[in-house]
Amino acid sequence: RSCRDRAEPAALPPAPLGFTDVNLNSRNTYEVSRRRSAPEHLPHGGTAPAESAPPPQEPAERARHRVGIAGAGSSFAEFFTRNFFAKRTKELKPAVQSAPGWKLFGKVPPRENLPKDSKIIQQEYEARTGRMYKPPPPSARRKNIEFEPLSTTALILEDRPANLPAKSVEEALRHRQEYDEMVAEAKKREIKEAHKRKKIMRERFKQEENIASAMVIWVNEILPNWEGMRATRRVRELWWQGLPPSVRGKVWSLAVGNELNITPELYEIFLSRAKERWKSFSETSTENDIEDAGASVADREASLELIKLDISRTFPSLYIFQKGGPYHDLLHSVLGAYTCYRPDVGYVQGMSFIAAVLILNLEEADAFIAFANLLNKPCQLAFFRVDHSMMLKYFAAFEVFFEENLPKLFLHFKSYSLTPDIYLIDWIFTLYSKSLPLDLACRVWDVFCRDGEEFLFRTGLGILRLYEDILLQMDFIHIAQFLTKLPEDITSEKLFSCIAAIQMQNSNKKWAQVFASLMKDNKEGDKNHSPAPKS
Repeated sequence: RSCRDRAEPAALPPAPLGFTDVNLNSRNTYEVSRRRSAPEHLPHGGTAPAESAPPPQEPAERARHRVGIAGAGSSFAEFFTRNFFAKRTKELKPAVQSAPGWKLFGKVPPRENLPKDSKIIQQEYEARTGRMYKPPPPSARRKNIEFEPLSTTALILEDRPANLPAKSVEEALRHRQEYDEMVAEAKKREIKEAHKRKKIMRERFKQEENIASAMVIWVNEILPNWEGMRATRRVRELWWQGLPPSVRGKVWSLAVGNELNITPELYEIFLSRAKERWKSFSETSTENDIEDAGASVADREASLELIKLDISRTFPSLYIFQKGGPYHDLLHSVLGAYTCYRPDVGYVQGMSFIAAVLILNLEEADAFIAFANLLNKPCQLAFFRVDHSMMLKYFAAFEVFFEENLPKLFLHFKSYSLTPDIYLIDWIFTLYSKSLPLDLACRVWDVFCRDGEEFLFRTGLGILRLYEDILLQMDFIHIAQFLTKLPEDITSEKLFSCIAAIQMQNSNKKWAQVFASLMKDNKEGDKNHSPAPKS
């Protein structure tokens, strides 16, 4: 006891746990003070008593004395507590503040966007929703990702909400079976569409390879020896397969020819006349001036105004011939020059499509030369000059081969009194460039330049053969509407296979012979119905 009395001061009562000289701006100082004061008052049991708050007023001497006593065992306390609080001290380092963020009114400190591990995100999601995520087993995953049915991504089989009665076992099984059938059907349909797309791509690649190889033959062998090779069997077979786009315009020009002997200089002359008339018509404001100019000038004015209206409706999906488009002025110039070159014909609706196709494949002057010579052909001249007697002969010749090749459909049309003029006029006026897709129409033009007007009517019979089964189920109105606007998914392979199946022979007579016999019969009929001369 005497040793214990000598070791500790007798006059001082046991000091309560407290902290002094603490810097409020530093957590590290707070930790050191706590370490220094805590070990002195640990009981032998090893548990620390509850801390008591310091008295409201304490003399400075007693406080300094307690700090001195605590300092005696500071080194021993730090040895035991150094590793106990290392992590906590490390975590309590102040975070480095980045640039402030923004809100609607003023600045706000930004959130700390620390990257999270995927496992941590999954744990947070499971804790928030109460659902456990189970990854599908490797065997259950689809192996063929290429045919993944996209339409079933939103097709999810869910149970009823908790506030509704649960499904019975039979109902759940039935719904599961219906769900599986829907997914299987959607997958089957999309696999079929994927195979179809693959087939189309393979055919397109094959066609491009054939075009590339054919282009070499046309450039190196056929075009240099045009007159000697154009009628050979090899060239005609290549022609049927379609001309390469790079030589298409050149072959068209050579096939159509230039019987009118039009030169680029002549085109410039008629183009300048057209521009002068456009200017004069735009300056004319009174009706008397137009009437004094004569009926022929008024007709030309009507043609020029019709050109402006019709150009905006030429291949509207391409957006290249409309106002502001790259080929608008070019098409306007070719059509305007033609109205001045052939005032007896003027401008007729449908000419803009023919001129536009030529402009896409030829230079401006060459397009005008081909355009003028093409419209000078007997069939085109009869239609664009609206020669009714000649048009009726063409329709009669068409019906001869219609009955020969498609007798069942021919009788169906006859039962509704559906005549060829209802659908043929639009096809012939635009040379199928308005009715068929542009690439398919260009291939029809290829063979038309080879075979002449006969192929135009053969193409019409090919279209009727292609859709024969559909047309047999329609009435008058639906047939007229269908043939006026053909389906857009028509392919060149299907159409040309149907065209090839059409035989342009009737009782061993070809198209030219049948048409000539109709012309002869018409002349004899005119002689019989002509009035007798007066005596």
